[in-house]
Amino acid sequence: MDIEIIEMADRKAKFVLKNSSPAMANALRRTLLSDIPKMAIDTVEFYTGKIEGEDGKEYESITPLFEEIIAHRLGMLPVPTDLDLFVPQSECECGGEGCPNCTIMYSLRKTGPATVLSSDLQPLGGPDSDKLRIVDEFIPIVELTADQGITVYAKAVMGTAKKHVKWQVCNGVGYKYMPVIEIDPKHASDEQVVACAELCPAGLEVKNKKLVVKDPVACGYAKGCLERLDETEGVTVNWDDTNFLFKFETDGSLTAQQALDIAIETISKEAKSFADDIKAL
Repeated sequence: MDIEIIEMADRKAKFVLKNSSPAMANALRRTLLSDIPKMAIDTVEFYTGKIEGEDGKEYESITPLFEEIIAHRLGMLPVPTDLDLFVPQSECECGGEGCPNCTIMYSLRKTGPATVLSSDLQPLGGPDSDKLRIVDEFIPIVELTADQGITVYAKAVMGTAKKHVKWQVCNGVGYKYMPVIEIDPKHASDEQVVACAELCPAGLEVKNKKLVVKDPVACGYAKGCLERLDETEGVTVNWDDTNFLFKFETDGSLTAQQALDIAIETISKEAKSFADDIKAL
């Protein structure tokens, strides 16, 4: 199994999985979706009672939304994750009680009229706490009207999407068989065959009055390029079930490169563990 990177940005990746199988491609897809660990807000405490604003005015601790809805929205925020710094609570020396090695604490305090944004969630800790601020700053949480306010304390812990989607790092994970576009040189200059380029400008082009493959990756298997051919066997579009084109994005809690590296490492560890179990039988 080999990987050829086509595009690798902070939050999105595009690559070709080579010399593999449909089973391995699906295993990689499922691992990217559900087995990548990240930090996410898991517990939220709401302060009830009067809130004193910076202007000295008292505000009612109430919002237009139920607390459960606000807690759910907070849980879905992308929390930056340093896997060298944090560990799951189940593996922490604190025994799961919560400590700086397994937990991030946040506070939120705001009064209306205003829109509560993800940037209003402040990480609690030392001088390096700014790097733990929510990745996207302008995610709306709730709209506060005059005389309304909110005070919240939230705790983020590590988990995976197998337990809840709030721990899902990757989204839009998909793959397709690598297209195989073949052009019969005997028909490459035929008028009907050349016309295929108009229906698939991304994958085909005309050079020296002949139809040639421009970018097989751009082929979407629609086979619209074959509509003008009738019974002329000048172009065939098939797929290669040993090579796969992958695309995915992340929520920003981890980079795309980190997510891919962890997915490959996870598959390797699970395969080795499975092999060891078989040998032990």
